[in-house]
Amino acid sequence: MKLGSLNGVRGNQLKIIVIALSTILLVWGWEKASHQSAFILPPDTLALFPPVARSRYEHHHPSSEEDFPNTDTFVRPLTEGAEKVLTESPLGSSIISSSNTAKKDTETIPQEREGCNYGKGKWIADDRRPLYSGFGCKRWLSEMWACRLTQRVDFSYEKFKWQPEGCKMPEFEGSEFLRRMQDKTIAYVGDSLGRQMFQSIMCMVGKESPDAEDVGGAYGFVQELGAKRPNGWAYRFPRTNTTILFYWSSTLCELEPLNVADPATSYAMHLDRPPAFLEQNLHKFDVLVLNSGHHWNRGKLNANRWEMYVRGAPNTNRKIAQIWNAKKFAIHSTVKWLNSQLPHHPRLKIFFRSISPRHFFNGDWNTGGRCDSMSSLAGGNTVSQDHSDDADAEGAVNGTGIKLLDITALSQLRDEGHISRYSIKAAEGVQDCLHWCLPGIPDTWNEILAAQL
Repeated sequence: MKLGSLNGVRGNQLKIIVIALSTILLVWGWEKASHQSAFILPPDTLALFPPVARSRYEHHHPSSEEDFPNTDTFVRPLTEGAEKVLTESPLGSSIISSSNTAKKDTETIPQEREGCNYGKGKWIADDRRPLYSGFGCKRWLSEMWACRLTQRVDFSYEKFKWQPEGCKMPEFEGSEFLRRMQDKTIAYVGDSLGRQMFQSIMCMVGKESPDAEDVGGAYGFVQELGAKRPNGWAYRFPRTNTTILFYWSSTLCELEPLNVADPATSYAMHLDRPPAFLEQNLHKFDVLVLNSGHHWNRGKLNANRWEMYVRGAPNTNRKIAQIWNAKKFAIHSTVKWLNSQLPHHPRLKIFFRSISPRHFFNGDWNTGGRCDSMSSLAGGNTVSQDHSDDADAEGAVNGTGIKLLDITALSQLRDEGHISRYSIKAAEGVQDCLHWCLPGIPDTWNEILAAQL
């Protein structure tokens, strides 16, 4: 009896072990299949990028068809995530992959900043501002952005300085900045908000160097027949041999006419190619500041006749075709390429500037939205979070040698600094709540850039 009972117990134990092993194998197989199919989702599902914390900036963007007249627009909330596009795929591949797809969704990406976090701090009053005269910088400052030339009567927005938390940002001094940048070239590449930053720095340093030379021809900056403006500007300051330039590339990807003989031709918008201007001139730069964002909407693409291309052919990937996946794909492609070039250009410092916020209240740009309040810092004066409100920009530079120039949250507090209804060329009833008055907020962006240099 005892032996029979013992054999029965062993038999039952063996059955339990077999069942347990079978269950483990089934679960393992299910998890493996789930992992392998993680990116095989319905076409309407945004699944190209692993989700992380949602951006706080998402409530400040208009509809998917916005096309703000003669300016840059932004059309959709930043999605959940600091994404890792093309981290494993070769440049130009239409396959989005990540080596960390098995990580938990709640894992956050560490912020790679040395020393001071310049995007975290507070606005403080400073009667020594502005850094230049809105009346006097006529050579470089566009009249439509010089609010001192408009009917606006309150300029208190000029009297604030950004103070990063835990460190002191050096006072900006134009001649000292040029001395530090002796024999160097600073290039801004991006949209009209990048052009505002370029005009800002020219006014900040140019008041002491009226002998600056126009060297745009050396970079191919010529105004084509019928164009409203050239595709860029470049000036050299002889005393320090410092060159500062701007090149217009609103999407940071290469645009190629499909039929050069047809003035009304469409353009291949190569999402996996950086602008040819960067490839041709990168060796000349010591500092490169990039930005993109507000031109990524269907209205702009259709109006400009831009057609998405990947690997030299029309894009057929339905997920990439979604405008915000296309934006991420393009930005990550260009950042990855630039990062690969850094070892060949050891003196080069590259910054990706986070997106400039827009402030349309009680409507959008075409539905009566306004930003004509003159109350400074009505929403507070402090930024306390450690991560950028622009998760796309932060995700693009994470793990690279390219630095984030984080200006989104601090600019979000300054809705009174926009062109508003005082814009010279704004249509009746339309307020420019995207661009900034100069002198103004973009001066602070350049101060932060100078501090990080």
